[in-house]
Amino acid sequence: MTTSGMSGVTDIAKTAVHNAIDFHPKLFHALRHYSADRLKADIIAGIVVGIVALPLAIAFGIASGVSPTIGLITAIIGGFMVSFFGGNSVQIGGPTGAFIVIVYNIIAQFGLHGLAVATFMAGLILVLLGVFRLGTVIKFIPYPIVVGFTAGIALTIFSTQINDFLGLGLTDIPGQFLPKWGVYLTNLRNISPVTLSVALVSLLIIIITPRISKRLPGALIAIVLVTIVSYFMDAAFDWFNVETIGDRFGTMATDIPTPHGFTLNMATINMLLPSAFTIAVLGAIESLLSATVADGVTGSRTNSNTELIGQGIANITVPFFGGIPVTGAIARTMTNITNGGRTPVAGIVHALVLLIIFLFAMPLINYVPLATLAAVLMVVAYNMSGWRTVVGIFNAPKSDISVLIVTFLLTVIFDLTIAIEIGLLLAVVLFLRRVTENTEIKVYSEKLDVAEGTDLGTHEILNVAPGVSIYEIDGPFFFGVATKFDELMRSAMADKPKVRIIRMRKVSFIDATGLHNLEILINSSQNEGIHIVLSGVKENVKTSLEHAGIDRLIGDENICDHITKAVIKANKLATK
Repeated sequence: MTTSGMSGVTDIAKTAVHNAIDFHPKLFHALRHYSADRLKADIIAGIVVGIVALPLAIAFGIASGVSPTIGLITAIIGGFMVSFFGGNSVQIGGPTGAFIVIVYNIIAQFGLHGLAVATFMAGLILVLLGVFRLGTVIKFIPYPIVVGFTAGIALTIFSTQINDFLGLGLTDIPGQFLPKWGVYLTNLRNISPVTLSVALVSLLIIIITPRISKRLPGALIAIVLVTIVSYFMDAAFDWFNVETIGDRFGTMATDIPTPHGFTLNMATINMLLPSAFTIAVLGAIESLLSATVADGVTGSRTNSNTELIGQGIANITVPFFGGIPVTGAIARTMTNITNGGRTPVAGIVHALVLLIIFLFAMPLINYVPLATLAAVLMVVAYNMSGWRTVVGIFNAPKSDISVLIVTFLLTVIFDLTIAIEIGLLLAVVLFLRRVTENTEIKVYSEKLDVAEGTDLGTHEILNVAPGVSIYEIDGPFFFGVATKFDELMRSAMADKPKVRIIRMRKVSFIDATGLHNLEILINSSQNEGIHIVLSGVKENVKTSLEHAGIDRLIGDENICDHITKAVIKANKLATK
């Protein structure tokens, strides 16, 4: 083969790959036009975000049922991967509050090995979503579902922190929401005044700090100040006894864990696939929501498919180091933007800052009171709840309110997997019902105004011969509408006209049920000696009709592209 021939084959291969996979990480695009000023801004933003991310990574790790070390490892490796491979310039990835509930439940049922497998599988699902260009489809998940399970997660996170916030000292707490609160209420007499005081002071610092300066990380300041005061109070007074991270988890390692594998077999895959699906959907929603918010502030444009692939690579990687699921974090991403970050370099710097803290400052984290971390997570839960949005949706249609309430209750009382599955199913059913109710089937006879239902100013009145009936389907002809149409036609069978015109100018698509019902109508009409003429058939609908053999059943000449032609055809058939 000649050199030019080889070059041509290479170009074709590159074009095929480009068209097949929409994977263009923003980092490589940003580095083409990079500058010293941009590097300085990204480093400053990355340092600030790293400091802000530190307490959150620790808190999310503990709340998820793993150690603070795992929370930090996830933020370091996952954050680096999201910035390196992602499709958004300012996205900051890491563990988030949304995953706390699902991770905790997976560990409770399947252990850390099960979590690793579920996270790995979720990563593969995310990559496939990006490879098959489904990034934009994820954004179409109904808003009431997102609000419902986000509010449910927020309430669940809040409830998991009651023990540490009040210092109840409980060790065997039920995982389910209602039994958990039953245990709390029966143990309120065991509240520790000292622990509660530490938690309230921490909460106060977190709330007040942003009012002094929005750039100050309230969670980190609360952790630093309260930890220092608690350390000296514990040394000075015997009565000051507050449980710390070190008390619960012991001395933590300061080395990056050695990568390790896990066992994959069909039994494990089948058992953990629902959890993996939930992690993938939740990660996709949260990361793309974060990216959309970031685009609105920076004016940039996220490549949704690349972002999903980047998120998938991060979630494929972190399980080998014992990490928990990763996604884009809205709060940290906005912190990055407000501090000047504009390229993925800032996200990489954020990961390096966490790595330095992990290697050299982990022993100090042992002294952080768990009550302070509980206060941090309660603020996170409050911010997640979006109660104002929830109240606003109660002014929406009843179907949206129903989806919100059902998703919320299922998330709180059962688990997130069931909530997402049933919430999506309910939203689809209600949407189909709404479309079906809004799709009209009109009946005409004797006269027809061609311009009716259009913006045309000129009205053309067609005279319809006796024995000709016209039925217009105003909307997509899918299974819900097909049943409605079938019922109307059955009731009209007694009339027995000579010709039935089915006007389909507003039918944007037709599904298998619509084709089946149309075929039954044609056969039953022909048995009665009634002709069928189709009018205004769009090209895509006509293709579907041809594939189903409808054109051969009624004759291609009886499929017209305009109502005028159809009426002329029907009038001739009726006068024979």
